[in-house]
Formats: sequence, C-alpha cells, structure tokens
Amino acid sequence: MTTAQDHGGDVRLSGISKTYGSFTAVQPLDLTVPQGSFFALLGASGCGKTTTLRMIAGLEEPSSGTVHLGDQDVTALPPYKRPVNTVFQSYALFPHLDIFENVAFGLRRRGIKSVKKQVGEMLDLVQLGEQARKKPHQLSGGQQQRVAVARALINHPKVLLLDEPLGALDLKLRRQMQLELKRIQTEVGITFVHVTHDQEEAMTMADTVAVMNGGRVEQLGAPADLYENPGTTFVANFLGTSNFIEAEIGGTSGDDIVLKAGDGKLVLPAARCTAPTTAGGKVLVGIRPEKISLTHADDAGQIPEGRNRITGTIADSSFIGVSTQYVVDSPLCDSFEVYAQNIERDGRLTPGAEVVLHWNPAHTFGLDATQDVEAGVEKVEEDTSA
Repeated sequence: MTTAQDHGGDVRLSGISKTYGSFTAVQPLDLTVPQGSFFALLGASGCGKTTTLRMIAGLEEPSSGTVHLGDQDVTALPPYKRPVNTVFQSYALFPHLDIFENVAFGLRRRGIKSVKKQVGEMLDLVQLGEQARKKPHQLSGGQQQRVAVARALINHPKVLLLDEPLGALDLKLRRQMQLELKRIQTEVGITFVHVTHDQEEAMTMADTVAVMNGGRVEQLGAPADLYENPGTTFVANFLGTSNFIEAEIGGTSGDDIVLKAGDGKLVLPAARCTAPTTAGGKVLVGIRPEKISLTHADDAGQIPEGRNRITGTIADSSFIGVSTQYVVDSPLCDSFEVYAQNIERDGRLTPGAEVVLHWNPAHTFGLDATQDVEAGVEKVEEDTSA
C-alpha cells in the first residue's frame, strides 16, 4: 500500500485565519502537522477547530494565509483537487450500495476498472472483509464508521481529516474505535488530522495535540506533556482537573522555587513554572487530584519529610469504584479535589474529618497568577456542555 512517506504529507498552515463579517473564527495561525503523524485539534464548541479543518479540506476559504500539503500550495484548489479525504460524524454512506461498492466508489469514479484487490485490502485493513456484501443499515455504528474510513483511504490521500468521527457512538464503542483508528493510522502511515472536543479521545489517539481556545492554539505538544506541564489555566482545566493555590515567591533553593502560601511554604521545581520568578511575585500553584495523598490529621507525624503539605477538612466524598473522590476545604483553596485509589481505605476519612493533603513537590506546576482561573474553569464547563 502507498504510504505518506511516498507523498511527503506535511500539512503547513501559514498565517491562516477565518473571519465572518466582524466575527473572527480563527486568529492568524501557524501550524505544521508532521507527515505520518496522528494530530488532534482539541477544543470546546466554537474554538475554531472545525473551521481550521475545513480550511485544510478546501471546504472553507481562508481570509488570510496559505495551506501547503507537502511542497504543494493548495490554498486556491477546490476540495476535489486536493490530496485530502474527510470523514465526518455522519458517515454519509450510500444506503443503496453494499459495503464493497461503497468502498469502491472513489476508484470507479476515477475510471479504474479492476477494483477487487484494492477494495479487498481495504476491507481487511478495517476488519470488515466478511461484511462486503451487506448494506450499511445491516452494520453497527462502529462498522459503518470503519467503512467510511476505508472509503476515504482507498484513494491514497496524503492526509485524512476526521471531523468528530466518533461523536455518534456510545462510550464503549467509542473507546474501541479510538484504538481501531490508531491501529489503522499506524498501519497505513498516512497523516491523520482529527478534530474533537473529547480530551480522552485526543490523548488516547494522537501523537500531538493542539489545544484551541478562542480561535488560537493555546498549547501544542504530546498528550502526556500537555497534561503534566500545562502552560495556561485553560489547558490545565480542559485536560483533566487541577487544583490551584495562590502563592508568593519567597526565594529559590537549588533548582526549586520556595513559595509562601498562607502560613506555610510550598516547593515548586523552577523548570515547571511558566510565571515570572521574581521574589515577591505571585504564582498559581497547580496540582492534579490523583497526585495528592490524604492522611488523617492524627497520623500527620508519619508523613515523610520534604513533601508539600496543606491542612483541611473533608467536605464530601464519592466512591466511584477504582477510586474515591474527596472534596477538601482548606484555608488555601476551597473545594480541593483528591482522587485516592481504593487499595487500603482509611475508614476515618469521612466528611468532617481533619486531614493533611501532601504530595511530591516534583508533581507541582506553576502558572502566571494574572490569569483568571475562575473564568477558565467556567469557560470550559460552559463550552463542553454545548
């Protein structure tokens, strides 16, 4: 099978933007999607991710900038002349054609007579060889999605664009299809650009994720790096949950920043702080809920030295099978969230109990305190519910 390595399938967006009258959907954007990668544009409704995808496809004309696929400037080319295929949430299969003919459609339209071998290879790739003579309505949603992918890939595009492709599937099937799409992308080696509002989907499938917000790329990187080292409160809250404490820079100790927080101190690795590190400056100290340990106040003397710690009172707890989620009220942070694995549960950790929250300083990250955390959280909640 032809692979992206034969094509040179980099996608390069240079200064690309889109405005509709006075509304700017995509701010001027420079973005390179490396050949052969699985790239996700992640963001809430209205952030510009689908508009960006449609400009790559040729379905929207940029207000400024250029789109290159490999060495070819395709900005002025109509969709059918671009070496790109798109898979949408609505699979748009032909109901009157069987699966074989749905997949063969693109080849037949180009006048190719002998299609059996290529269609057979494609159906094997998406593991639907035995369903070739069924009609689309006889297949499950996940199977129909795989037919749509096979139909798009049989034309050997340089780039496959996926616009919320799993949005119509239930949760269990969606998770299966995430792994399936990743397997297919790895096998064919073609550049995949995937638009989604689902952070788990982006992190499961993509090599690189661009988090979009307000028509801009807020942060770009590997999924694990974005999660562990968010650069803004928006990214920290969009990719999972974060707890934030406002602190003041007291000084440095080796490679660490020493912070004043309330009556106590916290330690933050300097390499994980994106805020200015001037003494007396303000920093938002971030910590993920699963990185925190919860110890009853009676056992506080058993906590190892060198850990960041704050005190609080359990306000609420929820048992969710693999873990218990606690909400802790603290003088430094209302509604501090902690996820504790249910390995050995301490029966004293119930609402009203006095506790110490503690964690490894290396798991702490620091952001610019001038960012509006509350606005970031509210924006995420408002948009993801849309």
